[in-house]
Amino acid sequence: MKPWKVATVLGLAAFALVVLVPFWWIATMSFKTYEQIQFAQSIYVPRPFTWENYTGLWLETRFPLWFRNSVVTAVVVTIITTVIACLSAYAVARLRFPGREAIATLILVLYLVPPALLFIPLYRVLAELGATNSLIALFLSYPTFTVPFCTWLLIGFFKALPTELEEAALVDGATRPQALVRVLLPLAAPGIVASAIFAFTLSWNEFLYALIFITDETATTVPVGLNLLIYGDVFHWGQLMAASVITTVPVVALYMFIHRWMVEGLAAGAVKG
Repeated sequence: MKPWKVATVLGLAAFALVVLVPFWWIATMSFKTYEQIQFAQSIYVPRPFTWENYTGLWLETRFPLWFRNSVVTAVVVTIITTVIACLSAYAVARLRFPGREAIATLILVLYLVPPALLFIPLYRVLAELGATNSLIALFLSYPTFTVPFCTWLLIGFFKALPTELEEAALVDGATRPQALVRVLLPLAAPGIVASAIFAFTLSWNEFLYALIFITDETATTVPVGLNLLIYGDVFHWGQLMAASVITTVPVVALYMFIHRWMVEGLAAGAVKG
C-alpha cells in the first residue's frame, strides 16, 4: 500500500476514534446501573444491561415535555428562518438596488455578533411585548442568529443559478413571486435544505436564550431542562446520558437522511458568496 494511502487510512481511523468514542461512552453510560456508574464498573460494555435510566427519565421527570418544547421550537424557528432567508437572499442576489453588496456583507457581520451581547436588549423588547416566559420568546429571538447566516448562505446559492431561467419565466408572463416559487426555489432546494438543517440544529442546541427568557419549567427546552437534573453536587449521570442519546438521535438521523443535499447546498453556497 502506498504511503499516502496508509496516511489517509490512519487519519480517518484517528478521526473516527475522536468522533465515535465519546458517543460510545455516552451510549454505554446510559445503559448502566447507578452502581456501575459510581464505582466505574463495566466501563466499555454495561453488564448488566438496563433500561432504568430511560424509563426513569421518561416517567419520573418532565423530559417528555422538554423534548416536545424543543421539537416545537426548532420546527417553528426553522420555518420562520427559511421563509425570511429565502426572500432576503433572493432580493440581494437578484434585485438591483444601491448598497446591495454592502447589505450582503452586513448580513454576515450580524451573524458574527455574539448572542451574549444581545440577550439584554432582546429581553427588554420581549418584556415590552409580554412574550417572556413562553415559547414565543424563543420563536422571536432565535431568528436573530439563524436568519443572518442562512440568508448569507442562500445569497451565494441564488447567485449560482442561471439568470436565464428566471428571465425566461418573466418573458412567459410570470411575475417575480411566481418565478421565485416555481423556478428558483425548486432549483435551490439543496441550499434551502442546508440552511434549514443549520437553523434546526442551532435552535435544537441553544441554551443561553432559553435559560434567560424562560423560567417556567413546563415551557423550557431540553438543554435547560437537563440542567434541572443536577441537584446541588448530585449528578444523575445515567439519566443525563440517556437524555443526551435521545436528543442526539433525531439530529444525527436528520443529517444521515439528507446529508447529500446538505453537502451540495454548502458547496454551492460557498461558490459565490
